[in-house]
Amino acid sequence: MNIHTPVLDATPDREEAEAALALLRNWAKGATTTEILELDPSVARLVPGSDAVDYPAFSREYPDGFATDEGYKSTLPDLQNGPSSLIRGAKQQIQHVGISNFRLPIRFRTRDNGDLTLEASVTGSVSLEADKKGINMSRIMRSFYKHAEQTFSFEVIEAALDDYITDLESFDARIQMRFSFPMKVDSLRSGLAGYQYYDIALELVEQAGVRKKIMHLDYVYSSTCPCSLELSEHARATRGQLATPHSQRSVARVSVEIDEKAGCLWFEDLIEACRIAVPTETQVMVKREDEQAFAELNAANPIFVEDAARLFCEQLHSDVRIGDFRVIASHQESLHSHDAVSILVEGDTFAAESLDPKLFNTLFHVG
Repeated sequence: MNIHTPVLDATPDREEAEAALALLRNWAKGATTTEILELDPSVARLVPGSDAVDYPAFSREYPDGFATDEGYKSTLPDLQNGPSSLIRGAKQQIQHVGISNFRLPIRFRTRDNGDLTLEASVTGSVSLEADKKGINMSRIMRSFYKHAEQTFSFEVIEAALDDYITDLESFDARIQMRFSFPMKVDSLRSGLAGYQYYDIALELVEQAGVRKKIMHLDYVYSSTCPCSLELSEHARATRGQLATPHSQRSVARVSVEIDEKAGCLWFEDLIEACRIAVPTETQVMVKREDEQAFAELNAANPIFVEDAARLFCEQLHSDVRIGDFRVIASHQESLHSHDAVSILVEGDTFAAESLDPKLFNTLFHVG
């Protein structure tokens, strides 16, 4: 008897494959789970509704006692540090990649009240070279925590930034830390006092080996329109008509590059410089005599938004501890449905041809 062995190496065409698949499915319909698994566990995937499963039985209990050692950790996948072949999109350098709004309590040294512990929001980023897939974001947080227990200053931010550049093998890096700084402010006439809270951000930027230390401050004040004041007085004088000039809550974002060789620029110093420039700061504690005083103070200091930018500029120019700076002012009009805005820039640090379309939206002070 001659036994003919099928030629298994021959490449079947599509019709032969479909016929073989139909034959296999017909057989599987009448076969037991054991028979299917004995033939080939993958057959179960070809049969809809089959109870045969070729997956292992995984544990659904969290392993509380499981501990990792260096050998185990070395086996864990790390796609962010993978080869450049994993890069999706253009192989292009990214100027900043990192984390935003990482929060933790930080101690700050103040000019007048010793140390304060405040909640800070940290943004940290580094540059990413074109041939690198990505960075490990947790390293940014770890490097910050490493120094967060110390009394905070730009020197500690610098230490964290040094860790960035070393751990993440990056050339450029930036740390920005935002917080709300309390400062006790006296009322105008009643003898009361209350805490004014100032939105402040400290920023340390290293680019091409050059480091810059920057402080940002949002200063909130009242602006009385000079034109409206004159028109109101004209109505009183010529027609005996009672009229009031319009004034509104206004915000100036003052950003300064700090020259530490000329001395320490305290938070309180920059706040007081703004207060000298525009004394109509919004009030904390107010009785009737304070409200009257505030009306008189506004009448004595009417300002357009252009005036505000130049008055802040005058004070910043007079401080040798301040290098480049930028003043962004927004007078949130009670007369118009729009705001009056101005930007004044000194030096190259803050120069920009294009503005963030939402820039002025961020200058609203939320009480």
